Amino acid sequence: MTTTTTVADLAAIKTRQQQMWASGDFAVVASRIVLVSELVADSTDIRAGWSVLDVACGNGNATLAAARSGASAVGVDYVPELLADGRARAVAEGLDVVLQLGDAEALPFADASFDAVLSVFGAMFAPDHRRAANEIIRVVRPGGKVGLASWTPDGFIGEMFRVIKAHVPGPPGPMSPLLWGTEPHLDDIFAGAAQDVRSVERTCTFRFTSADEFAAFFRRWYGPTLQAFDALDAVGQAALAVDLADLARAFDRHRDGGSVAIGATYLETVFTVR
Repeated sequence: MTTTTTVADLAAIKTRQQQMWASGDFAVVASRIVLVSELVADSTDIRAGWSVLDVACGNGNATLAAARSGASAVGVDYVPELLADGRARAVAEGLDVVLQLGDAEALPFADASFDAVLSVFGAMFAPDHRRAANEIIRVVRPGGKVGLASWTPDGFIGEMFRVIKAHVPGPPGPMSPLLWGTEPHLDDIFAGAAQDVRSVERTCTFRFTSADEFAAFFRRWYGPTLQAFDALDAVGQAALAVDLADLARAFDRHRDGGSVAIGATYLETVFTVR
């Protein structure tokens, strides 16, 4: 009975996640983090001719990065709107990729199908961390590579989620996706399957003309923020906007009252599959 309830709860969480990521337009936000995927693909040392899978690909940042490296690239995601945007990007860039519906916890591929798997701020949001990790390992050939980028719990994005949760607590959920941004958690969920593990903390910089513009941008385009605002009345929305702008100022490296450069840390991890 306990197992059945847990599975049902995770399915409900996943449905809510799909609706959340389909709201706003994550493609607009993803355009601000393209460099992260390029760096992950380079750190993973993607080789021309390899078969590469991008798990929870969104609109295809890492899929396209792998294709630019000469790989045969496939991206899977559970939000059709994001996949459609990724296909348009691939056509515009003249890149031959496959973008298809797929679940990070049940990848529609045979064992050892790929030379490498990438996931940039994607697999970390799977409700069942260990199941997603097992699926990533399953579809990579022995000796293949895995490259991950995950927001850190104590970085800007982690703090942003905490600010949102303080205003809109929401229903109880699974383990925090931000755990993927910690080495001990990755060691745990990939235990025994990873070797030659290399993790480095990097910074992705969000640039806006002001802290208020940042808050307005994420309110309009980023699903989790948009839905948080929609759950509040006018007073609550104003308070959340103020707290998000204050957070942006706190992380601004310029601190001169002008445009902001917000450093958001993430953990880049690359390892070889046993």
